[in-house]
Amino acid sequence: MPNELFDPPVLEKGTLRVVPLGGVGEIGRNMTVYELNGKLLVVDCGVLFPEETQPGVDLILPDFSYIRDRLDDVLAIVLTHGHEDHIGAVPYLLRLRKDIPLVGSGLTLAFIEAKLKEHRISPYSLTVKEGQREQFGPFNLEFIAVNHSIPDALAVAIRSEAGLVLHTGDFKMDQLPLDGRLTDLRAFARIGEEGIDLFLPDSTNADVPGFTPMERDIGPVLENVIHRSPRRVIVASFSSHVHRVQQVLDAAAANGRFVVLLGRSMVRNMGIAADLGYLTVPDGILIDAKKAANLPDEKLVYMSTGSQGEPMAVLARMANLEHQIEVGKGDTVILASSLIPGNENAVYRVIDGLTKLGAHVVHKGNAKVHVSGHAAAGELLYCYNILQPKNVVPVHGEYRHLVANANLAIEAGIPEKNVLLADDGSVIDLRDGVARIVGQIDVGYVYVDGSSVGEITDADLKDRRILAEEGFISIIVVVDAATGKIIVGPEIHAKGFAEDDTVFDTVKPAIAKALAAAAHNGTRDSHALQQIIRRTVGQWVSKGYRRRPMIVPLVIEA
Repeated sequence: MPNELFDPPVLEKGTLRVVPLGGVGEIGRNMTVYELNGKLLVVDCGVLFPEETQPGVDLILPDFSYIRDRLDDVLAIVLTHGHEDHIGAVPYLLRLRKDIPLVGSGLTLAFIEAKLKEHRISPYSLTVKEGQREQFGPFNLEFIAVNHSIPDALAVAIRSEAGLVLHTGDFKMDQLPLDGRLTDLRAFARIGEEGIDLFLPDSTNADVPGFTPMERDIGPVLENVIHRSPRRVIVASFSSHVHRVQQVLDAAAANGRFVVLLGRSMVRNMGIAADLGYLTVPDGILIDAKKAANLPDEKLVYMSTGSQGEPMAVLARMANLEHQIEVGKGDTVILASSLIPGNENAVYRVIDGLTKLGAHVVHKGNAKVHVSGHAAAGELLYCYNILQPKNVVPVHGEYRHLVANANLAIEAGIPEKNVLLADDGSVIDLRDGVARIVGQIDVGYVYVDGSSVGEITDADLKDRRILAEEGFISIIVVVDAATGKIIVGPEIHAKGFAEDDTVFDTVKPAIAKALAAAAHNGTRDSHALQQIIRRTVGQWVSKGYRRRPMIVPLVIEA
């Protein structure tokens, strides 16, 4: 259950305050604010993707209101890696103050700078790499290499007079990574010896026993699936999953096939990765869609976005026959990604649609075509034993993941009172080696809907759901302003109610009777009359049809 709201005390000098504004109790919109002696440091600033219960929403942002009036105190935004749930909200924060420095690895900054260019923002950025240390006000930062499903991921050790904090970002411990870049356990051990006062670890796979399988196990499976495919192969993955795209390029080359990148973000990100040397493209293997149209189907592999069932992404448009590439019998579709919680229905709809079109759909459920980028329970236990932190705040995960991670910490010998289960908006103070939750601020969802940011509310989304699920009824009545008697109406119109408008003939007398009674009692206020109509029609619909449509009455005085 979310913690109840209560105001934190005034922050004392020398005390470090940690406030997660997103990513705690959810997978997405990761953002944590560190405060010390009047200065703020932000680690990550990502987005959350909407669920079916949030119709029309494009993205969900962290709630910036906690720092909105203190943007001049923000020293930097540190980005642990280049996934959307860690960098996607940066453009929206920089709209509020464009000169906040961005700090991250080469690939991470290249991805966010390309995104910012679309928003017409030129950022101040500092490229860092593992082993490097930088000072920002009272914060001394050390960057540590960690292995993840995207190259160049970094954990960050934050040193200050209040103590040493280790914020892992997303990580795992692949012992034979594709790029040879290991999670730096030697650095972990070194800072563990120094003494970690607060540890904020990735929790996404904390409830998965054992160890996350290795990325290199996927390559032979992809190569085999492509080898056995009689026609075209379409592989869907995240547009930032450089390692997976590399494996697809290699598997296609081994089978004498060409690769077409589909989707604007896929083309952009892989172009950046190739230019920076993170993606090795075999000579002549990448072609454009126009050239592909003239080649035999058995010579083609398409690499697309849409592995999470996003309605506007390439794969969903293929399933709905809204894309120039028409999937058919003999084609193979590979979903090379994990299911993000909340996306299951959308993904299965896309799988069903592609299967109906005759495609053979390969996914994590029926073949080893993806491994997670997050540490499982065995890896997290290694971390606890190496680091031996004094205090732990599990982050990056839904509540069950946080609880599982907390239990691992306790099993590894960390006192239960020092393992804090936080929420978005929890205020955690660290002083003299002791971490405590000292407050809970209100942080809501900020919805991006087209060009609108933060204008859509939960009430608006509720109205959209009602319209989609229950329909809409409008009632128009013209009344005499002096007497309150009905002059015209009631006229009733419905959309999505699935009944002929003649059914409303039975409720019209009830509306007239209710308005006559109101007029007799001296009620003339149009708002009050509208409420009477809404109540009368609502009771009739509920009793007769067991429905709850949106009811919009309009009373016009004449």
